[in-house]
Amino acid sequence: MYTIPFQHIDWTNVAQTLHHGETGTAIWQTLLVDGLRLRLVTYSANYCADHWCEKGHIVHCLEGEFVSELKNGESSTLRAGMSYVVSDTLSSHRSISTSGAKLLIIDGAFLTPP
Repeated sequence: MYTIPFQHIDWTNVAQTLHHGETGTAIWQTLLVDGLRLRLVTYSANYCADHWCEKGHIVHCLEGEFVSELKNGESSTLRAGMSYVVSDTLSSHRSISTSGAKLLIIDGAFLTPP
């Protein structure tokens, strides 16, 4: 159970960290709030993640477009206004964006299966 009092987030005041992909870069702005990790992530054009991720996430595309590629060969294209959700260990996935994208990503222990 999370106990998060009302608060606003001014993302312009959250530090940015640069993460290199296999190609391109991702800029993360990360906040930890009572066991939740909230990230505003911006993918550059021609971004491809450098690893397959098994963590659970709630991902909402704010701008642009990206492909969520699954290791089993499936893929989904998400555009602004679209989201996906997955629990920990239920898929191996990575993000790819040819034109760039901006995402809101939320994860934490609540996505760990019992």
